[in-house]
Amino acid sequence: MTQAAEHGSEGWQAHLALGFRPGPGKTVLAERRRFGPLSVQRAFYPEGDCCHVYLLHPPGGVAGGDQLDIQAHVAAGATALVTTPGATKFYRSNGMRSTQLQTLRVEGGALEWLPQENILFVDTDTRLETRVELSGEARFVGWEINCLGRPTNDEAFDIGRAEFRFSLYHDGAPLLIERQVVEGEGGRTGAAGLRANPVFASLYAFPADAGLVTSLRETLDEQAPIGITLLDGVLVSRYLGGSTEQCRKLFARLWALLRPGVIGREASAPRIWST
Repeated sequence: MTQAAEHGSEGWQAHLALGFRPGPGKTVLAERRRFGPLSVQRAFYPEGDCCHVYLLHPPGGVAGGDQLDIQAHVAAGATALVTTPGATKFYRSNGMRSTQLQTLRVEGGALEWLPQENILFVDTDTRLETRVELSGEARFVGWEINCLGRPTNDEAFDIGRAEFRFSLYHDGAPLLIERQVVEGEGGRTGAAGLRANPVFASLYAFPADAGLVTSLRETLDEQAPIGITLLDGVLVSRYLGGSTEQCRKLFARLWALLRPGVIGREASAPRIWST
């Protein structure tokens, strides 16, 4: 099918399925099925055995009508870290909603899902949903960083709609189900909402315990716009503020501290984060 046919008159239709399996001495990217403008670079091994992969979206952003479906499956004994080479931009929708659905299944292995930030332009209409399905001894760390508008350009998200969903299951039991909708100026400025802060983010880690939460809290600056809590064995950290750079630094620090206890590895940041 040609690119024009894949794109059509109502936006890109794209699908990417990744499968990680244990191989001789390292985790291998054993499955890679794609349709439309979603792909990955070759696997990297900065840690020797853990498979690092960068998600690519060549059009450079998500426009109205685009439908992206991303799936990742990590088998028992496999360890994978997935990130992106840069921010994902959600452009003006022109009356058509865009969607990005991410389904992550970890069957006894370990997955770190650490994309760089989402930037939602004014007048976008989009839905972002992540579903995490864990089983057995699965381990997971993931985050989502969202920036409404372009604050560095004094562009506020006063027009548009964004819906965010996240759910995490372990052995079929729901441990965390969340939904947030931001619509227009009221959704951005409400006292019970974002309080006019353009950047909000969540970090999740499983399995976790109260000891880990306490140790992380003790390392944080009391003035940092971030909180940490424990919900049914899921560590949840929230950021609410005005800077994606500040959020990335805080989350990267938390990730480095919790990675040994949750994933069983010392921190080894993807090289792309330094470029």
